[in-house]
This record gives sequence, C-alpha cells and structure tokens, in this order.
Amino acid sequence: MKFKSSTIHTLHFDSALGGITLAATDQGLAGVWFDRQRHSPDMTGWQRNDDHPVLREAARQLADYFAGRRQHFDLPLDLSHGTAFQRSVWRALLAIPTGQTTSYGALSAGVGKPAAVRAVGAAVGRNPISVIVPCHRVLGSDGSLTGYAGGLERKSALLELEGAHP
Repeated sequence: MKFKSSTIHTLHFDSALGGITLAATDQGLAGVWFDRQRHSPDMTGWQRNDDHPVLREAARQLADYFAGRRQHFDLPLDLSHGTAFQRSVWRALLAIPTGQTTSYGALSAGVGKPAAVRAVGAAVGRNPISVIVPCHRVLGSDGSLTGYAGGLERKSALLELEGAHP
C-alpha cells in the first residue's frame, strides 16, 4: 500500500487486543494496524508523533471502544491511498452498524458488484483502518468467521465486544 502524502505521523499504543499503530496524514486518520497484522505497510520514513491531535483522539476513542464506553467513532478519515474500488468497499464497511454483521456476498451486492465477491474480500482484507472501518463485521456466507488481517481471534473478540458474535 502506497501512501500519497509526503508526511505520515504515527503513534503506537497498547490496547486490550494488543499493540496498535495509528497513522495520520494532513487529511485525517489513514491507518490502524495491530502489531503483526497482515498487509501492514512499510513505515520507513514515517514520523512518530505522540502529540498529533488526530492520533491522540483516535487512541482515546479506541481505548473507550475497547472499554465498552464507545460504539461509534468520530474522526476524520483519509482513505485516499486505496484504489477507487477499494475506497468504495471501505465506505460500504462504514455503513455496517455496530452489533450487526454482513456477508461478503451482501457487501459485493451493496457496492454494485455482485459477482466480485473475491475482489470485495481482497479489498476488505486490505482495509487500512482496522476497527474504525469495521471490516471485522464481514462474515462468510454461512456466518462463519473468515479472513481477518488482524487474526480470527481478534475478529471474534471485536464481534463479542459489540454483541454480534455469530
């Protein structure tokens, strides 16, 4: 994943589900990755900035979420570094309500590409803003826990936290 912004700010913090790296551009929050998550970008040259206002607010809201005090996030997001198709899938993820799930097939139909289930699944897997852009709410057609770049154990824990565990 290539970021178009020349300056990427980062902050790392510990959560109930392990370490998380946050990234922000001038446009907003651009990344939320668990430690050892698949598809994490090369962060060479990124600047650690524990005082960045978007990163501090994202860390605060995520801490509240993991503590069960928050269900919705209110942060500026920068999804500009994905393809147009990926961005359409990531925006569709934002429409899945807390406590609910959908299937890859339903998500594909929702973005107007009902035959593109695998491509939608790949875009979901490349979602750069875990938890906040809720890719964990997408399940297999039979309701099974399938694919999550942060690991199925984390996916299960996130769904349980939201009261949506299958």
